[in-house]
Amino acid sequence: MSNHSYPLLQTINDPSDLRKVPRSQLPALADQLRAYLLDTVSKTGGHLSSNLGTVELTVALHYVFNTPSDRLVWDVGHQTYPHKILTGRRDRMDTLRQLGGLSGFPQRAESEFDTFGTAHSSTSISAALGMAVAAKIQGNDRHSVAIIGDGALTAGMAFEALNNAGIADCRLLVILNDNDMSISPPVGALNRYLAQLMSGHFYAAAKSVGKTVLKGAPPLFELAKRIEEQAKGLVVPATLFEKFGFNYIGPIDGHDLESLIPTLENIRHLKGPQFLHVVTKKGQGYKLAEADPVAYHGPGKFDPAIGLQKPAVAPKTTFTQVFGQWLCDMAAADVRLVGITPAMREGSGMVEFEKRFPERYFDVGIAEQHAVTFAAGLATEGLKPVVAIYSTFLQRAYDQMIHDVALQNLPVVFALDRAGLVGADGATHAGAYDIPFVRCIPNMSVACPSDENECRQLLSTAFAQNHPVTVRYPRGAGAGVPVSPGLECAPFGKGEIRRQGSRIAILAFGTLLHAALAAAESLGATVVNMRWVKPLDVALVLEIAGTHQALVTVEEGALMGGAGSAVSEALQGAGVVMPLLQLGLADIFIEHGDPGHLLSLQGLDAKGIEASVRGRFGSLLV
Repeated sequence: MSNHSYPLLQTINDPSDLRKVPRSQLPALADQLRAYLLDTVSKTGGHLSSNLGTVELTVALHYVFNTPSDRLVWDVGHQTYPHKILTGRRDRMDTLRQLGGLSGFPQRAESEFDTFGTAHSSTSISAALGMAVAAKIQGNDRHSVAIIGDGALTAGMAFEALNNAGIADCRLLVILNDNDMSISPPVGALNRYLAQLMSGHFYAAAKSVGKTVLKGAPPLFELAKRIEEQAKGLVVPATLFEKFGFNYIGPIDGHDLESLIPTLENIRHLKGPQFLHVVTKKGQGYKLAEADPVAYHGPGKFDPAIGLQKPAVAPKTTFTQVFGQWLCDMAAADVRLVGITPAMREGSGMVEFEKRFPERYFDVGIAEQHAVTFAAGLATEGLKPVVAIYSTFLQRAYDQMIHDVALQNLPVVFALDRAGLVGADGATHAGAYDIPFVRCIPNMSVACPSDENECRQLLSTAFAQNHPVTVRYPRGAGAGVPVSPGLECAPFGKGEIRRQGSRIAILAFGTLLHAALAAAESLGATVVNMRWVKPLDVALVLEIAGTHQALVTVEEGALMGGAGSAVSEALQGAGVVMPLLQLGLADIFIEHGDPGHLLSLQGLDAKGIEASVRGRFGSLLV
């Protein structure tokens, strides 16, 4: 990549350099930043549309606020690539989302400018409020700014924070980055003028004086208040945010630096919680991404001059696709089925289901807690809800899973995508904990399919039950096993012996079965496809224990409290004492990188499994 293509950007090594740039040159800088962003992400893959949409906003924030002393908290965090480039990480963008390289999200350990680690949605206002209150307690005059998207504002946590923030007398600014145009009127010169007017000293002072004068005459005060609300309502959304106690400003064009910078400069001098509404466009500046921001949300490597292309060879069927097809087929067979997603239609494979069964498809927004209790309500009326949710996001609805679903023993199916390691998205998105946190809940069952066809069968098994069941499956493709088009069920709570050996038996849970089979060839070991963590096939475990000298459990999930622990508990409950080696994810947060390489580092590929077994039970293999 030639430095000569970005002469102005190359002079910016941190925001202090940015603040030395004449304001007249900032549009040129933004153009270079956008071009550099497109250039680098096309070579590494990563989130693109959302980052192209935040270029000018990022420039304006670092230009106006004294970062890192002033705190910026980016919600979700997948729109922070421009922020990374401007805060000293420009020359490391070629390592993005790779092992040892830059994270795709803000990380406190990566930079002092990343004031709060984000990757799950709707946490920014709470975190920024905490920072703002801390500054007040410490007698510090710094600002705290939360930048949250309109999608993230659908989560209840964001409104909980707004409700709390409105009564806090601190320097907090919430910026709504509205990139869907769903709650905004047209943006133009009048809105720019009014935004600057409403953020200026004169407006704030006049408002304060008016309150003081009119409070002596309550009817007049209420009349003036209503007139103000109606006048603002002509050009801005409803005054919801002012009801929370914020001073609402906007909407303004989030790509217009001549609007952003004066407004932000005015806001810096205002006291109390402020709310700025900016309108941006996903994919801004790259026509292909503007036309299809969903396709360019998180693309792999591509040529910007050509855009995304269909691969010459058809890719393997993914587990997500298997789920999507099963969902449609089961819905056609059973009118009771309803599908629910918390804003992950594409990621969870529900696009076709929405087209074919729109009246039975429910996208509830980024509201995992609501999604689960909504499913529970549907189940009480005789419907059969299927909640398609990433493993890492189900964590956010744990109370609802226990209290609203399991306690009432309602037949809800949880299709847990992204179970296990997820590669480039890293620790925040890894589905490492669902086995431990689900299997301890009464009435819940946990299935772990080993391949694509078994995934379809176990989904059918789960749907046939009259209690809640989770089916966990990984991101991407499996072993390439052909998928039967039927709706046959796999046996409930039963495993199967896949390879008969001697002395040592490997009990495999999920897709690591195939690595276990490969390792077993040189070990001469028995391999069991366990299928279910709960109910565990205790009879099969005890049968295998009675004919072998040592057991090994293998799972792509947290070791602590995982499937291996379930086997240990079963052996102890039966009074069986024998050597047991448990292999799984270590008690650490596993960062971003190639999934296969990450598994090998955890000793969960065939070579790693073989090495661990030989290291522990070498004497049995002689």
